This record gives sequence, structure tokens and C-alpha cells, in this order.
Amino acid sequence: MSNSKLRDRSMEFAILIINLVKELKQNKESIISNQIGRSGTSIGANIREAQYAHGKADFISKMQIALKEANETGYWLELLYKTNYIGEFEYKELENVCTSIRVMLISSINTAKDNQQ
Repeated sequence: MSNSKLRDRSMEFAILIINLVKELKQNKESIISNQIGRSGTSIGANIREAQYAHGKADFISKMQIALKEANETGYWLELLYKTNYIGEFEYKELENVCTSIRVMLISSINTAKDNQQ
């Protein structure tokens, strides 16, 4: 997967997360919405930072942070679903996008590590 595809996908996901946060706040949910808002938008921010990394190790580090944020976002999505803040369809849709981003990140990290040696 190309990094531009990953950047685009993470931007699209961030937009979905921001819209979810707006919806949650309208329903007076603020604890999880704040958490998922931070982690869900941080994925793309770290991917963008990796573009201008100071070497391969810094690139890998930024991508690993993005991966951790994606994993955390998956946790918040599951919690929102299990507490009935979002329905099954919305959960599956968002989780599928989040999972695809994680897969792309793992692939990018592994490629960078292989090229580092």
C-alpha cells in the first residue's frame, strides 16, 4: 500500500470520527467522545508527521504511534457499541475502516524495518 493511500484513508477516517463525536456530544456523551476524538484524529496526524521524519527510525516510531492510536480507537469503538451509543452497522463500518488502516500501518512499518537493515 502506498503512503498516499494510507494518508487519504486516515483523513477520511478522521472525518468519520469527528462526525461521530458531534453526534455523541449531541446525545450528551462527553467522556468517550473526547477520547475517541483524540485517538481517531491522531492516527492521520502521526502519519503526516512521519512524512518529514528525521530518518528511518523516526519514521518507524511515528508510524508505530499511529498504529497504537488506531488500536486505541478500535477499543473506544467497541465500547461505544457495547454501551449502545452506536448501532451494529455503524460500529462495523467504522471498525472495518480502522482495521484496514491498522493493516496498512503494519505493512508500512514492516517494509520500513526491512529496508532499514
